[in-house]
Amino acid sequence: MMQAMEKAEVLIEALPYIQKFSDAIVVIKFGGSAMEDPELTRKTMRDIVLLDAIGMKPVVVHGGGKAITARLRELNIETKFINGLRYTCDRTIAVVDDVLHNVTNKALVDGIRASGAKGAQISGKKLLRAKRLTTTDKETGKELDIGYVGQVIAVDTAPIMDCLKYNFIPVIAPLATDFYGQPYNINADMAACDIAKSLKARKLIFLSDVPGILRDPKDESTLISSIKTSEVDDLIREGVLSGGMLPKIRSSVDALEAGTSEVHMIDGRVPHSLLLEIFTDKGVGTEIVNG
Repeated sequence: MMQAMEKAEVLIEALPYIQKFSDAIVVIKFGGSAMEDPELTRKTMRDIVLLDAIGMKPVVVHGGGKAITARLRELNIETKFINGLRYTCDRTIAVVDDVLHNVTNKALVDGIRASGAKGAQISGKKLLRAKRLTTTDKETGKELDIGYVGQVIAVDTAPIMDCLKYNFIPVIAPLATDFYGQPYNINADMAACDIAKSLKARKLIFLSDVPGILRDPKDESTLISSIKTSEVDDLIREGVLSGGMLPKIRSSVDALEAGTSEVHMIDGRVPHSLLLEIFTDKGVGTEIVNG
């Protein structure tokens, strides 16, 4: 009886959030090591189906870097990163295209369907227009070629909205094309930010390999539960936000300024962290809001 009562209390705590977020578009970026665990992936897809079942409108954008690296290794294609970006030659972009669409995307959609919802495979090539992205040598300032790596310049939200209208959960592979039809590899975090920005999503949620934003990256007890956009520059100066977190944070701020209400960064390795962040009073990660 006590266990049943505790479960009832959890549902009561969730009620105002269920009411508040009914019909809300929620962009969820799923990636990192959580995707390497089939059972954890199954649970995450089931949590996303729950969001759909209670009236929210989830949109999934996924990564797939580890699966791509494994396939490249099988094909004896060198994996090379320049300033944190995967160098993407002709052979590599073909592998990226194949793995993201035919392996990762398909598996996530199958997981959604196995939990009783309607998942839709959507290629970013149908939604995202890109231009070639370049980077510079940190010492010389010289421009470096990183191949077919793109920066999103436009998002066609119509196919996403069509899915949501007919109660499908769109699952988007992070590729894009330029105006000539050339495919480009897109950082999944950035793709999620651009999509959330264009949709003016109520929430943008990153499921990654860290609990959230930590004041001390070696101490999980220093988790910062809430950050205002006005505090971001100070946190950058203090070194709390640095490295690979910076483009994600800056793009998240852009999404907030464009109409997204909240950005959440949570640990995708923790079962049901998505539900705990949205439907409990305390949450489990870091929330970023305008202010």
